[in-house]
Amino acid sequence: MRVTSYITIDEAELSEQFIRASGPGGQNVNKVSTAVELRFDVFQSNSLSEEVRTRLIKLAGKRISAQGILIITAQRHRIATKPTRAAKQQRLTDKRIASNKKRTRSSAIDEH
Repeated sequence: MRVTSYITIDEAELSEQFIRASGPGGQNVNKVSTAVELRFDVFQSNSLSEEVRTRLIKLAGKRISAQGILIITAQRHRIATKPTRAAKQQRLTDKRIASNKKRTRSSAIDEH
């Protein structure tokens, strides 16, 4: 796997495992493995020079274990989006219709 023009990692040195993602997910959150965990043994890798290995260990911080395993977890989240102008307008229209419907009900009851 080519990382940069001068760094290539042998794919046999990488392992991936599918795990359950944390965070929101409704009923599927405890049933479906939707996140992936990539592991790379930095200490034992033959693909890295000592200079690159030292720099990687420093940059990895908490993502590297005491045994030298770099662990990267990727998971997809639902991103909060703004409602469209049409959706806002439709919501206001629906509210107005519901309000009018309730107003006509209460005035019919008041007359009796």
